[in-house]
Amino acid sequence: MARTGQRKRDRLRWSKLYTFSCIRPSVQLDPSESGPASLSGPGFSRTVYCNQPKIHSKKPLKYPSNYISTTKYNIITFLPKAIFEQFRRVANVYFLLAAILSLTPVTPFSAVSMIAPLAFVVGLSMAKEALEDWRRFIQDMKVNSRKVGVHKGEGRFGYKNWQKLRVGDVVKVEKDKFFPADLLLLSSSYEDGICYVETMNLDGETNLKVKRSLEVTLPLDDDVAFGDFKGTVRCEDPNPNLYTFVGNFEYERQVYALDPNQILLRDSKLRNTSYIYGVVIFTGHDTKVMQNSTESPSKRSGIEKKMDKIIYILFSVLVLISLISSIGFAIKTKFFMPHWWYLRPDFNKDDLYNPKKPGVSGIFHLITALILYGYLIPISLYVSIEVVKVLQAMFINHDLHMYDEDSGVPAQARTSNLNEELGQVHFILSDKTGTLTCNQMDFLKCSIAGVSYGTGSSEVEVAAHKQLASENDYNNQEIEIEPTTPKTPITPFGTKIRKTSIKGFSFEDERLMSGNWRNEKQAGSCLLFFRILALCHTAIPEANEETGGFNYEAESPDESAFLVAAREFGFEFCRRTQSGVFVREKYSASEEPVEREFKVLNLLEFNSKRKRMSVIVRDESGQIILLCKGADSIIFDRLSKNGRAYEPETTRHLNEYGEAGLRTLALSYRILEEKEYSDWNSEFIKAKTSIGADRDAQLERVADLMERELILVGATAVEDKLQKGVQQCIDKLAQAGLKIWVLTGDKMETAINIGYACSLLRQGMKQICLSTTPSDSTPQDAKKAFVLSEQAAKESLSLQIQNANQMVKLEKDPHAAFALIIDGKALTYALEEDLKARFLDLAVDCASVICCRVSPKQKALVTRLVKEGTGKTTLAIGDGANDVGMIQEADIGVGISGVEGMQAVMASDFSISQFRFLERLLVVHGHWCYKRIAQMICYFFYKNIAFGLTIFYFEAFTAFSGQSVYDDWYMLLFNVVLTSLPVISLGAFEQDVSSEVCLQFPALYQQGPKNLFFDWYRILGWMGNGLYSSLTLYFLSVSIFSSLAAFRPDGHTADMSAVGTFMFTCIIWAVNLQIALTMSHFTWIQHLFVWGSIGSWYLFLLAYGTASPLISGNAFHLLIESLGPAPIYWIATFLITACCNIPYLVHISYQRAMNPLDHHVIQEIKYYKKDVEDLDMWKRERNKARQETKIGFTARVDAKIRQLKGRLHKKIPSLTSNQMNQHCSGSS
Repeated sequence: MARTGQRKRDRLRWSKLYTFSCIRPSVQLDPSESGPASLSGPGFSRTVYCNQPKIHSKKPLKYPSNYISTTKYNIITFLPKAIFEQFRRVANVYFLLAAILSLTPVTPFSAVSMIAPLAFVVGLSMAKEALEDWRRFIQDMKVNSRKVGVHKGEGRFGYKNWQKLRVGDVVKVEKDKFFPADLLLLSSSYEDGICYVETMNLDGETNLKVKRSLEVTLPLDDDVAFGDFKGTVRCEDPNPNLYTFVGNFEYERQVYALDPNQILLRDSKLRNTSYIYGVVIFTGHDTKVMQNSTESPSKRSGIEKKMDKIIYILFSVLVLISLISSIGFAIKTKFFMPHWWYLRPDFNKDDLYNPKKPGVSGIFHLITALILYGYLIPISLYVSIEVVKVLQAMFINHDLHMYDEDSGVPAQARTSNLNEELGQVHFILSDKTGTLTCNQMDFLKCSIAGVSYGTGSSEVEVAAHKQLASENDYNNQEIEIEPTTPKTPITPFGTKIRKTSIKGFSFEDERLMSGNWRNEKQAGSCLLFFRILALCHTAIPEANEETGGFNYEAESPDESAFLVAAREFGFEFCRRTQSGVFVREKYSASEEPVEREFKVLNLLEFNSKRKRMSVIVRDESGQIILLCKGADSIIFDRLSKNGRAYEPETTRHLNEYGEAGLRTLALSYRILEEKEYSDWNSEFIKAKTSIGADRDAQLERVADLMERELILVGATAVEDKLQKGVQQCIDKLAQAGLKIWVLTGDKMETAINIGYACSLLRQGMKQICLSTTPSDSTPQDAKKAFVLSEQAAKESLSLQIQNANQMVKLEKDPHAAFALIIDGKALTYALEEDLKARFLDLAVDCASVICCRVSPKQKALVTRLVKEGTGKTTLAIGDGANDVGMIQEADIGVGISGVEGMQAVMASDFSISQFRFLERLLVVHGHWCYKRIAQMICYFFYKNIAFGLTIFYFEAFTAFSGQSVYDDWYMLLFNVVLTSLPVISLGAFEQDVSSEVCLQFPALYQQGPKNLFFDWYRILGWMGNGLYSSLTLYFLSVSIFSSLAAFRPDGHTADMSAVGTFMFTCIIWAVNLQIALTMSHFTWIQHLFVWGSIGSWYLFLLAYGTASPLISGNAFHLLIESLGPAPIYWIATFLITACCNIPYLVHISYQRAMNPLDHHVIQEIKYYKKDVEDLDMWKRERNKARQETKIGFTARVDAKIRQLKGRLHKKIPSLTSNQMNQHCSGSS
């Protein structure tokens, strides 16, 4: 870790350039004064002794280590917490009680037969939980084992694992590494202690933040300087607020105030800076990012919760029939048992069968009945569901269509408890940066001096023109497409094949390329335009040894794209010094490349309030020029009367670019006189060096004075490079009926632009912007807005929400769409108790919702509001540590395993490598898993009701004696072997339609959110089917055998074992045939399991019957000698099986014929191959199979088509009238 070189770019003092970011707001404090110098009291008790980490591991401080954990369990809590989780399931509680009662004499079964299945089920589930948590633990260890340079004493640094860091440690973090804890910045590789930090993992912003150390610590610029370094930090206690910090730094008997500019937060990344030195302030779970995270929740799916209610119903039925049985037994014991002389009641002193105490006998029999009828509540259901969910998770993990070849990362179901929940999502709450975007901009078009350049088309334009060309109504019409028509090869869904592969540059227009711009009429404006691109920025060039060119480290992707564009146009930014910028101009008057120097006098950087950036430079001729770029609304308001020559044309171009989904900026300039600049600069320096609460307002005012009387040059249009397939994915999810909200820490303008890029917003959509300050406020209003009371802000927001709700409710245009956009400060009030219900009503009524500048805590609170306020299933998706809260709060959390660490993945339920895979995860796997689990559970209750109630009927038939009609082995094998595999095959392999059809017909997904396959109508229907089958099975079986004096020619009569075996045979046939009728998709596995289960029953009966009578008992040679040779056994089996299943067959036949569901229609189309033979019908059905939506790519294209049709209709009447006028004039 010894330092081997001088400071990188040591002469570059950024603090002299930056206006708003780099001023040191803190000054030396007088310790004798009250105020910040003496922080104490609640919330400000933390003391950090710099470079003395051992002090903090002892009392009274005892600060935690830097070890972090996102697991649900640890060694101590696993057993109690996991057992608690298992016995949250109602059925498990019942079987636990039954297992306890099995130890008493009243049980009809052995204790082992009751305890062993429960132990197996609970143990298997706990093992699965342990395995999933172990994976989280492994990922935690990967983070905890990262290395960082730590001061070990005497000016020597060495590497340590993150988890071993202590408060007070001095660390050295190198470029492009994450900060291991919350640090106080001491110095950096820059001379003035500046460093650049990327906080995308915290707040989602891609723009780099500028941090600056205190001036007093600047000499700590080398490893050896820390040999005797001592200092004390007194600051606020750990808290989740990312944007505030209050503290003091005591050093060399002086006290200095600290603010957020000196704090580097864990999980943010060092960029554009070789290294920094810092001292650890907060570690582990005390860090702000971990304070924003919540404890790993225990999530249960909606179906599982509903299953508990069904268990309650079945338990009520169980108690009811047990009461009936016990009452019947008490009556029989009291009135009939004294007459049953063969039972010798006079000698029976056992309370279980005592005619003198019938009430006591009835109570004991109630316990017996509760255990005996336990087959109504299937313990094997949970085991089967666990097995099926694990298989479903394996299919998700091994789906090659969700495997990212670039990163080599597959999809992963980190928990299998929520598979079916994927098919019932209503709301998707998504992060922006790194989730929707890949942080890359492409320069696509521009407008210079009123002329639009760029022949390429955005994805929105390509799709609109392709669909419009295929419209049947316009087959005979020629539609004139303006310069937006693509001239590049196009692949499906608008993906363009570029001639070049220059990152950040997709511009195509020979009029500006290769120096041809010099032939344009407004060549001077072109020159100025390109120079603005090359000069108005804060980027740093770095030589690329491979290409011989430069890579640009810019604060935002926009700046990088502009610099690449300028280079391609012949204006290469090649060097920056403390006072100047050097541009290599390829096309000069001398026809030779020329390197020009522009001296940077002032830099007024971009921020969300200003919405513009300016740089004041002096060119080689000595002329002073202000170059400005910013939002068109801001720039146009600042144009001079003589600077508006190109405003109408530029405005039209900006509208066209906006309709095409492009991000736009306007470019302008102003020539300054020497005295004018000198006077302004004096006032500017005065404002810049002032100290006070109104300093920012003064700077805004002075900057605004200069950024006036501008002359418009043109506008840029860049395409925000979303992650691959994001638009298609959002479009498909919108067609599937899902609502998509974006929650981002980024500023409002960026979020809105992304909304346009991914088609959550579009031209013509009415935007409702909720804010606590007026959107048109000027710098002069800043101070007034700052002092606006909280109550006034809340009242203002309440009024905005009320007006917006009225506007939405009164809207009558069927095509009207509303977008709600709210910033973090307004959201703070909107989430309060008295406003959140109205805010949620407004948000739900809007087509899309974008929340900007939100903290991780607010993301979680919004997710909770939607989840609890609507009662609908929510899914949160993100890629950074700032998304952990909402991922854990949502019903389903999906983590993107991108480049920004693994925090989101570790906290998630499912992980994917790209947002586009969410489409397949939900529309295919979600749909399948929901339907499989729902059908599986319904079928499970059906078969157990059909089986369990026959035991009750026989009880009533045998005077409630507690005698089972079935052999113990039959009952044991019923759920374990004879019916388990078919139901597992249903849950694992059933497909109503193929994956391709799921994606072609996204409306099928709505079967899940509408809960069509697990609503009470269907559940009660299956229960009714089970009741009908039990009645049919029992009474037909008993009637057939009791009506016959002998069921074989040799006079053999039916005993209890023969009747029980026959009835059980009918049950096996009936329930397995029922599941065969339920299945839509058969492979050899389903055939093997269904028919194999029936065959295995006969094989078991044969093998069991051939065993010794000591083992087989009454079943000895039962099939070979008794039932097999009797024709009535086979005929009656066929008859009863048919009677049990004919009603279901009639029901589904009627439904398919008279009231088919969507998948029924598609199944028939596919079966009769109409998708191949009748393409028009197939296309028509596909168009029907999408939910009406106002967001997404398709909705945007539809809006574009309506716009083009409107233009065409206007054009056709005018053509007709012109022809009529010509005809009339010709006649005259």
